[in-house]
Amino acid sequence: MLKDVTFGSYYPARSFVHSMDPRFKILAVIAYIVFIFLAKTFYAFLPLLAFLAVAVAASRVPLKSVLRSIKGIIFLLVFMAVVHVFLGGNGDVVEISGVKLQFWIFSITYSGLIGALFLMCRLTMLVMGTCILTLTTAPMELTEGIERLLAPLKYVKFPVHELALIMSIALRFIPTLMEETDRIVNAQKSRGADFESGNLVKRVKAMVPVLIPLLVGAFRRAEELGDAMDSRCYSGAKGRTKYKKLRLTYRDAVGFIVISAVGAAVIVMYCMLPALL
Repeated sequence: MLKDVTFGSYYPARSFVHSMDPRFKILAVIAYIVFIFLAKTFYAFLPLLAFLAVAVAASRVPLKSVLRSIKGIIFLLVFMAVVHVFLGGNGDVVEISGVKLQFWIFSITYSGLIGALFLMCRLTMLVMGTCILTLTTAPMELTEGIERLLAPLKYVKFPVHELALIMSIALRFIPTLMEETDRIVNAQKSRGADFESGNLVKRVKAMVPVLIPLLVGAFRRAEELGDAMDSRCYSGAKGRTKYKKLRLTYRDAVGFIVISAVGAAVIVMYCMLPALL
């Protein structure tokens, strides 16, 4: 169900990761993403997996909540894996009982299978790492962190505060819209709607009664949010002060040491790529 998807939701808790500065967490996730794409072998995934395990343990977020974030990309994972299996390999063709798995321009090779598995692992780790950021950082803290990191752009008249607010609102409404979609789907099913049978065209047509009320509800929520901001005299970044000041603590120093060690390990393995192969 869509309500089980945790991306964009916040899990309140008192933990080491929750208490970190949001600016550092954002930079750490960016570094983590860079290290994921630097990894060229399964060996390079080991320090990243260790870092992910430590982050989940230190955040006190249930592992099942992190794993549920993968539900939203299962279709993408399967699609990319299938495409890579049939079109992404140039090595030896897989042979079963003397029959080669090859037809026309399509062939299943050992390199294609390994590449598909590698791609799925990379995308899964990417989603889980970014999910920890949203699960351990409140929307207001995330907005504040993004705004502080982009503060130098204010000198070129870039609307940093407005951009950070838009991103925060978008992340905040992801779980809300998913819950709304789930409620609409259940309401339509109770009225006899069928979303699971038929071909692809019929399933797309069946989703029309879901999309229309979902869009109407999204516009209504946006209007209510705008009215609430107007009633509180919100006027953008001009003249705004900060009630809570962001400060780096020893937790951020520990996190910097850990992410630096992970990055060093990945870079060493990247440089040793010919030897590992």
